[in-house]
Amino acid sequence: MRDETKCLHAGYTPKNGEPRVMPIYQSTTYVFDSTKVVGDIFDEPTQAVIYSRFANPTVMAVEEKINALEGGVGAMCTTSGQAANLLAILNICKAGDSIVSTSQIYGGTINLFAVTLEKQGIECIFVDQDADEETISAAFKENTKAVFGEVIANPAMCVLDIEKFARVAHKHGVPLIVDSTFATPILCKPFEFGADIVTHSTTKYMDGHAVQGGGVIVDSGNFDWTNGKFPELVEPDESYHGISYTKNYGKAAYIVKARMQLMRDFGCYPAANSAFLLNLGLETLPLRMERYCENALKVAKYFAASDKIEAVMYPGLEGDKYYDLAQKYLKGCSGVISIIVKGGKEKAIRFMDGLKLASNEVHVADIRTCVLHPASETHRQLTDEQLVAAGINPGMMRFSCGLENVEDIIEDIEQSLAQL
Repeated sequence: MRDETKCLHAGYTPKNGEPRVMPIYQSTTYVFDSTKVVGDIFDEPTQAVIYSRFANPTVMAVEEKINALEGGVGAMCTTSGQAANLLAILNICKAGDSIVSTSQIYGGTINLFAVTLEKQGIECIFVDQDADEETISAAFKENTKAVFGEVIANPAMCVLDIEKFARVAHKHGVPLIVDSTFATPILCKPFEFGADIVTHSTTKYMDGHAVQGGGVIVDSGNFDWTNGKFPELVEPDESYHGISYTKNYGKAAYIVKARMQLMRDFGCYPAANSAFLLNLGLETLPLRMERYCENALKVAKYFAASDKIEAVMYPGLEGDKYYDLAQKYLKGCSGVISIIVKGGKEKAIRFMDGLKLASNEVHVADIRTCVLHPASETHRQLTDEQLVAAGINPGMMRFSCGLENVEDIIEDIEQSLAQL
């Protein structure tokens, strides 16, 4: 099936007399015929759903759909994109380990890596994603376990050279983990370019309607976890009766371990109702992504022609620094545009506050147009140096095009710019 068909049919196929629409399994518990059956499932948890802290039929259907879209061997949903990124790292890292991450990533993820993981004894070394392979390689240590980057960086709108980072990561025997939230599987298939693990904040485009928070981890099944760097996937797991994930689950070792070990212990699994709402968003994802990209390109061109805008960051624009990479990796550049308003922070805020159609909200990738000022909102915890490294100018604002008529969006921009 192609993506448009997968979005409608993958993950759930009703049998004779069953509901056409994927049902909500609103239950935390499941009944079994005997104590022996329950014991057997605890010995081999993948054979049945045992408890909704780490598996639920509604959520599993959505996981299967997203996995089909990405082309992986398995997926696991979480309660947020941040939880997905956290578990993606913790699944292969422990205290004393190190990771390499691009600096042009979401501010919340910078805090997660540089502060919270640091407190847990996991070091994060940040690199400029535009650096050459030799410079990136210099950040690696003997204890480096993963490389992380965003396919389309939030909010800098940089496009990751996936093949470059995959080469460097694999040269050092570690996986490349990419956050593909802005691209979604509709605009980019990271596994085709060498990425090993993909994460998403499903709160954004996948949901599209701002009605549920969630995340997901997808495993390509392509990385060799038996190369000697990841004994926790190879050696017996005493917390699960001595199971060896690579021996028992082969290509799906990483994602099975994430569920059986981390989700079991952390329990950051989404509710069935949240997955049901997410599935409704996924069903229209291809149509929405096409319109988001179409609207954003027109709006980006309007911003670029304005004498009140200092710079426009949108990789779909010819002449943009990341235009060539966008042409290589993406089928569209999403609906998000970053701009720098002339006059700095004060003028940027005045422009945002003057908008009438667009909502000023701490969200992005909504079905409705919304705006945000990163330096004073989502990224306000970062130092000035971290802001610069993340590609954030004090006058920068993030403009997320919705699905309104694009002429209405442009007229709203026009009337607010006229007030500056």
